[in-house]
Amino acid sequence: MEEEKKDFLECERMWVCAVLICAGGYLGAFTYSIRGGVFCNAQSANFVLFSMAVGNLNFKKALYYFIPMSAYLLGAIISEICATTNRKHKVFRWETICVGLEMIVIIILGFLPETVPYQISQVTINFICSMQYNTFRQAQNIPMATVFCTNHLRQTGIHIVKWMKRKEDSASMRRALSHVGMLFMFVVGGIISTVLCKYFLGKAIWGAAILMLVVF
Repeated sequence: MEEEKKDFLECERMWVCAVLICAGGYLGAFTYSIRGGVFCNAQSANFVLFSMAVGNLNFKKALYYFIPMSAYLLGAIISEICATTNRKHKVFRWETICVGLEMIVIIILGFLPETVPYQISQVTINFICSMQYNTFRQAQNIPMATVFCTNHLRQTGIHIVKWMKRKEDSASMRRALSHVGMLFMFVVGGIISTVLCKYFLGKAIWGAAILMLVVF
């Protein structure tokens, strides 16, 4: 009950992370469906493919995977610098600026012709997903990831076990359900994106901009 009573910042509310992770699922389905069959939300797959390319002495292909990995790293670095700078000058909260920038970038990507190389969308989405992941780290004191699901699965398992050991510990079950809710929202975003991509192709990415506008 203590978590429910605490006065959290709006950017740390559960609904904000729920909408953002829905956008994360949306972007993941978008890039996989019509932008080269890749997931741009996280980088584990790119590291595996990079190491396989090096192992096969295919250094040109290795460089191909190194580019999105670098974009993700750059996104984390820039978001960290901007957040620190913004805290010192106290203008707008960095979280608000980050969402606004994402929204603008997504709108621009929607205007790109279908003939433009997929890598432009891939690298750009790598960058903004990294910024979002590094900026929004918790919701109401619960660690959160708003662009991929692995940690939510892990945290769900952890809190289910904690609840099983002490069934009167309702906080553990609430946390488990919070992570399940995030997984659900990610899937919802992916489903909507997959359907819209069939009809609108590249302009379907504007659906993610609408989600960002809600948060903004």
